[in-house]
Amino acid sequence: MTFSPPTERHFTELPPLALYVHLPWCVKKCPYCDFNSHEAKSALPEKQYIDALLEDLAFEMPLVWGRTFSSVFIGGGTPSLFSADAMHDLLSGIRALTGLTPNAEVTMEANPGAIDAGRFDEFRNAGINRLSIGVQSFDNEQLERLGRVHDASEAHKAIDVARAAGFDNLNVDLMFGLPQQSPDAALSDLTTALAHQPEHLSYYELTIEPNTRFAKFPPSLPDDDLRWEMQQTAKAAMAEAGFSRYEVSAWSQPNKQSHHNLNYWLFGDYVGIGAGAHGKISFADSNKIMRRWKQKHPDTWMNAAAADRLGGEHEVAVADTGLEFMMNALRLTDGFRLADFTTHTGVPIQPWLGPIQEGTEAGLLTRDLGRLKATERGFELLNEVLALFMPEEENRAGSASEAASTASRITIPIKPA
Repeated sequence: MTFSPPTERHFTELPPLALYVHLPWCVKKCPYCDFNSHEAKSALPEKQYIDALLEDLAFEMPLVWGRTFSSVFIGGGTPSLFSADAMHDLLSGIRALTGLTPNAEVTMEANPGAIDAGRFDEFRNAGINRLSIGVQSFDNEQLERLGRVHDASEAHKAIDVARAAGFDNLNVDLMFGLPQQSPDAALSDLTTALAHQPEHLSYYELTIEPNTRFAKFPPSLPDDDLRWEMQQTAKAAMAEAGFSRYEVSAWSQPNKQSHHNLNYWLFGDYVGIGAGAHGKISFADSNKIMRRWKQKHPDTWMNAAAADRLGGEHEVAVADTGLEFMMNALRLTDGFRLADFTTHTGVPIQPWLGPIQEGTEAGLLTRDLGRLKATERGFELLNEVLALFMPEEENRAGSASEAASTASRITIPIKPA
């Protein structure tokens, strides 16, 4: 079905705003990881990097004056390599610059093999109130295949010590579809994680990403039928444990969804600081949405002047808004309120009603009481759903072609929480 996208954007209000902080160092680069991470071959330049982060944030703040930050996510790399003192300095600086409310969700990623577990108390005192622990598996053979620097006992210990430190909002990252993994082994990993009763589980399939060691030397992965069996078995196990799926790869206990990532999925704004960090900012004065990214290499980024830390930016074309919004919001099991489409994008949803109707008639989408979401079938066929919202002009360049390319290979993200 053809449709004519709008040509103008007009914000009557702006979407929620979050902050992403990237700490790019890790102990060892995992063979499946395509994120901007770098092995720490010497002592980390903590003070220099934290100072640069706060300079980066101060440089970004004029773009979002008067707006409230709803959450902070400190990702990497392995942020738990940094000391508690460094985290205290970072969060103190963030609160001074942004006016972040005391009860805002502040998440830090932590890897069991890259932390002195005794520091969890100090991280909590520094202002971290949510941990995302990168377990990936409780099977020592799988952990070795995945290049992880921890074993199963360290994973258990990290979760237990985090609880003892008072963390009552924990995410556990867990993979399935691992090399030579059987459905029974995948279920064993999952039931082991559930026994710890985390508030949130990121349960996602291992995928082979370009420019990784696994892409160069592909491991033997379970076939489609086995991976499907793993997913279906996991759904039943999580439901029995009281978890609800609210996004393609995110499951939570009641009222424990990741607020930060909900903002991403609902096309909210976010400032990105740190080497390789990405951001998206809407502007009411110019009615533009800009995607911005920083220089990737930590040394280049740290040593640059504030203005030179920006690696580039591009404007989200009005015609691409439908696709970009749907790529995110239709990953949510509850979809989105139609009213939020307009407030978060600055354009009316009417030009996309044709594709929505087509998707509804095909059994891929359902619209009820002002809300649009994918059906169970559509949720499993997101590529087909997103194809409905692609601009049809074959000669469109820039963000439209990038969005179409992304939509054609949409998959479960590597680090979703």
